[in-house]
Amino acid sequence: MSDLTKRALLSGAGALAATAVAAQTSTPAVPTPPVAAANPRVILQTAAGAITVELAADRAPITTANFLRYVEAKRFDGATFYRALKLAASPLAGLVQAGAKNDAARAFPPIAHESTTVTGLSNRDGVISMARYAPGTATSEFFICVGDLRSLDADPTQPGDNEGFAAFGRVVDGLDVVRKILTSPVSPTAGDEGMKGQMLDPEIAIVAARRAG
Repeated sequence: MSDLTKRALLSGAGALAATAVAAQTSTPAVPTPPVAAANPRVILQTAAGAITVELAADRAPITTANFLRYVEAKRFDGATFYRALKLAASPLAGLVQAGAKNDAARAFPPIAHESTTVTGLSNRDGVISMARYAPGTATSEFFICVGDLRSLDADPTQPGDNEGFAAFGRVVDGLDVVRKILTSPVSPTAGDEGMKGQMLDPEIAIVAARRAG
């Protein structure tokens, strides 16, 4: 992925999360992980089909606890997959983004950033990660990678914001649904600068998000 695409993802995630983050405390929260079996699974029932993700509670406990908090509170119900970023060099690769967008009523306080240099996870095909603006601003927005996007991992050798995006699980069933969402129709005009041509039209509803089993 080019640096331009990486910056576009950063600016897009930030623009959509800005209102919710502004309404919350500036100190990232650390959700208390619920008592549950390691690496729980969550089923996202979407209008395009079901996606099952296995969360890496053993490696990314803060981010996993945050995601499960939204699931338990049913705050993903009625949210949408609203963005499909395709790579120019490979339109069948990229990412799909979902969440509550700028709905401050749905957002919990932002969480501390779990760098891939700490978790050992990587933004590869089928991996689910948190969208964010600056590190420590992630709330409800997440994305799923289609193809290997390791340029979204943290890289301490690079200047500027080199903290990457916090990977915290992977799709174990329904990757075909993710790919379908990536190739769904987009609006040619909707979206802020850097996001035009990426906003799904229509958006794809998350009907329900529930723990598997």
